[in-house]
Amino acid sequence: MEYLKKESILGNKSHNDVENTVKTIIENVKKKGDSAVQEYERKFGNSDRHVRVGDKEIEDCHNILPKDTKLLIDRIVDRVSEFAKAQMECISPFEKDFGEGIRMGHRVVPIENVGAYIPGGRFPLLSSGPMVVAPAKVAGAKRIIACSPANYQGGIHPAVLYGLVRSGATDIFAIGGAQAIAAMAYGTESVPEVDIISGPGNMFVAEAKRQVFGKVGIDLIAGPSEVMVLADEYASPNKIAADLLAQAEHDPYARAILVTTSREIATSTLKEIENILLTFSAASPAHESWESRGEIIYVESLQEGLSICNDYAIEHLHLHVRNSKELTSKLYNYGSLFIGEDSSVVFSDKVSGTNHTLPTQKAARYTGGLWVGSYLKILTHQEITGPGVQYLASHAEQQSDIEGLEGHKLSATVRMG
Repeated sequence: MEYLKKESILGNKSHNDVENTVKTIIENVKKKGDSAVQEYERKFGNSDRHVRVGDKEIEDCHNILPKDTKLLIDRIVDRVSEFAKAQMECISPFEKDFGEGIRMGHRVVPIENVGAYIPGGRFPLLSSGPMVVAPAKVAGAKRIIACSPANYQGGIHPAVLYGLVRSGATDIFAIGGAQAIAAMAYGTESVPEVDIISGPGNMFVAEAKRQVFGKVGIDLIAGPSEVMVLADEYASPNKIAADLLAQAEHDPYARAILVTTSREIATSTLKEIENILLTFSAASPAHESWESRGEIIYVESLQEGLSICNDYAIEHLHLHVRNSKELTSKLYNYGSLFIGEDSSVVFSDKVSGTNHTLPTQKAARYTGGLWVGSYLKILTHQEITGPGVQYLASHAEQQSDIEGLEGHKLSATVRMG
């Protein structure tokens, strides 16, 4: 393995600073509720509006949005929902006998109150709301609380707001950052308390989700976007460059990485990226992202490349390799896999139907991304009768005696005939 370009360390706000800031925000929201939320909205979001989005604001967004924009969002909601429904069909309740008089099973029960965080970011991302909210709706959540920053003319961007409504959000609040997470986790006079919080966000949102975990559930902690392209000598440098920069433009801390078995592809892609960046706006995060976090890795074999892919456990893994489909069984650490050079990550970001809320920073080693199952509880049950009672009681009595647990032993003994 040889780095032809290696990431450098960006100066960043220290984790301790972020942790302490978020801790203070959460404690204040717990104590002071709406007044603390409004205080932080004024401080961090320059927003002095009422946090709840009312019917008039929703009606206005319907009227303001062009018809073709609404059709695009409708398509996103429909495709994300259809994929979530297909996933739902694979999750079945069951009940069966495990011996005479021993019947066990599980039920599939939706989480009732969902909190959805939708980042405002630099751009109004039309897919973010549907990606977080629509699977919760499909799962059967009774109440879906959505929070998004008021960073567009004093409110939530109309396209984001329309997507939230269309996806099934029942209550919408113009709140951003750690204060939104705290409000959903602990409840305020205006914001209902939820059972789980999902959705991506900046470092403060991610830290807030980490700190409230346990009080509520969370989907996962997703950091800045990541993409890794695995390419052989047959790949197109132009397509590789485009795919890397598409993710790099999300955030200055985004990671875009090429792993290739071809030095020629490596050098050609680097030139393509440099040329394309000349055409990008000077304000694009892609410049800083690629300069500081971009990587190009040359490997001597495809097998070595596959090992690197599994080691990095990247968010988006895109195969620009001939016969890509044959490699899928050898890859197991990724957020989402894109098979073949034309299976663009952008399609998943926008509209294909798979979720774009995915694990980053090697979390793909132990979890997948947000999906309909994130909003479901698998609840086990058992019914023990007749011979099953005698069989299990005899075992439990003997085991409890060995363990010295008198109460457990008694509970088993009183059931023995």
